[in-house]
Amino acid sequence: MLTELSAVELAAKLRSREVSATEVAQAQLNRIAELDANLGAFLHVSPENVLEEAANAQKLLDSGEGGALTGVPIALKDNMCTLGLPTTCASKILENYIPPYDATVVGRLREQGLVLLGKTNMDEFAMGGSTEKSAYRSCHNPWDLTCAPGGSSGGSAVAVAGSLAPLSLGSDTGGSIRQPASLCGIVGFKPTYGRVSRYGLVAFSSSLDQIGPFGRSVEDVAAISDVISGYDHHDSTSLPNAGMDNSGLKDGTLKGKRFALPKELFGSGIEPGVLSVIHETIDLLKKEGVEFTEVSVPSIAQAVTIYYIIAPAEASSNLARFDGVRYGPRIEGDGHIGSAAKTRGELFGHEVKARIMIGTYALSAGYFDAYYLRAQQVRAVMAQDFEKIFAEFDAVFSPTSPAVAFKLGALDSDPMALKMLDLCTIPANMGGFPAISLNAGLSGGLPVGLQLMGPVMGDENLLQLAYSVERAMPAATVRPRL
Repeated sequence: MLTELSAVELAAKLRSREVSATEVAQAQLNRIAELDANLGAFLHVSPENVLEEAANAQKLLDSGEGGALTGVPIALKDNMCTLGLPTTCASKILENYIPPYDATVVGRLREQGLVLLGKTNMDEFAMGGSTEKSAYRSCHNPWDLTCAPGGSSGGSAVAVAGSLAPLSLGSDTGGSIRQPASLCGIVGFKPTYGRVSRYGLVAFSSSLDQIGPFGRSVEDVAAISDVISGYDHHDSTSLPNAGMDNSGLKDGTLKGKRFALPKELFGSGIEPGVLSVIHETIDLLKKEGVEFTEVSVPSIAQAVTIYYIIAPAEASSNLARFDGVRYGPRIEGDGHIGSAAKTRGELFGHEVKARIMIGTYALSAGYFDAYYLRAQQVRAVMAQDFEKIFAEFDAVFSPTSPAVAFKLGALDSDPMALKMLDLCTIPANMGGFPAISLNAGLSGGLPVGLQLMGPVMGDENLLQLAYSVERAMPAATVRPRL
């Protein structure tokens, strides 16, 4: 079946003319029509646009002008601006909003002839860890439809895990690519902050947000990373020489590599089943020549706390623009202030309003130094701690998520438990480090993710290591049966 092939395999078949871009796109549309009513991965799909883009991609292929992934379908998290297609951030406050421009990553996908399948479900404004905060529809884990897929990029993860799309893009602020990749048993990659443009990504926390891909294999995410990375003058945080070149992906070896194991990420907060799978993987990789050394990073204990100060503070500023005047629907009230208050009060969801209020408090006079400034200082210490580790080790190795997928609604009464699921992923965002999640195996029939983290601008080396690790793990390519 075409929908079971990886992105790289599909690209090869398209280039050899074994299949056409239209056939591939139609196969994915059929799969979406068959399964997405139960999965809830997509918020918007326009079959007419998909087939039109596929026809244009085929013209590129026929002319010999296509790129490495021309004609391959891809899904986009619904917080990336798409010209002519809705971008709602899964929020009622942006209902029916259609941007007048493409995000930089979307423009690069179009230039290379990838086919945009549609916009995927997410936690509202990317604020959540389970994709249960979408204002439009629930999202379900393909391994168990009664379980959450993780978040906030849950729809993008489900689209790939459920074979609704061979590739997808998400955004990662504190683990929103890697955590759902872990819970859905696929590969999720957060590049170095600044290597992929954020222009056209609806901002949540500007110093933490990063766009990255989901795929069925490391080879797939490496291939799409080459497409979407690169310097962009529209993004003031874009790095020079940001473009990736993963042509040496398969040239690496694990023999003699040194992985650090932060003991703070292997403690009592990690489920026993998760630890068991991770330790089995460590034993497997030791046979491949990897050397593992336990290290201590005490600042990790503060990771969740400082994240939930910095991210809401930046969100309270970024979301001030959604006032019913410039974007989305408007609810009339007593004058401009009254209208803005009613619009924001009625159309923002509970989690978004809670984070705006927390962030506003943290930035307020008299509290800025005690909360936001102090959190940034601890963030700097954490980044320095990891930089010292990267001076001695090739990568940091840990679980991706402390737990496997949980039942939908199970953590509604314990929001702190949901936030603690980001314990292992937040440090990479704090230092802008690249990090990737791979499927290490199953615990109780549900996927367990392992995370590799590398130094800033070490993306290619990290992907090379991840490719070698993936090849050593028999469980890495196991998929759910739908």
